[in-house]
Amino acid sequence: METTTNIKESFRDATDLAMDAAEELQASSIMLLDIRTYRTFADYFIILTTDSTRQMRAVSQSIQGTLKSQGTALYSREGDHNSGWAVLDYGYLVIHLFSPEDREYFDLAGAWPEGKIIKFIQ
Repeated sequence: METTTNIKESFRDATDLAMDAAEELQASSIMLLDIRTYRTFADYFIILTTDSTRQMRAVSQSIQGTLKSQGTALYSREGDHNSGWAVLDYGYLVIHLFSPEDREYFDLAGAWPEGKIIKFIQ
């Protein structure tokens, strides 16, 4: 049985690995947003921007491969690199990949104004 400390370490590892994978492939404006105050379907969002469909596909595949190798299960995936947005749902952690235009349009950080930005990588 996992202890609270192990769960926290596992979460920290998953978010750090996902953000590192995105940064390594030059995604931009990578944000870790704590949305626990809303008591909703997830605890955290990672929101990031990619500049092309090719980059979005590569970042999505890298994140999925990295988290899978760490043992973090992907519950569902929506959208794709051709749609301008994609969502990777890991339960407590939901990762949103956007084109610049779609990120501005959907404005997730603005939609969750009480969310706390934990980490931001320009």
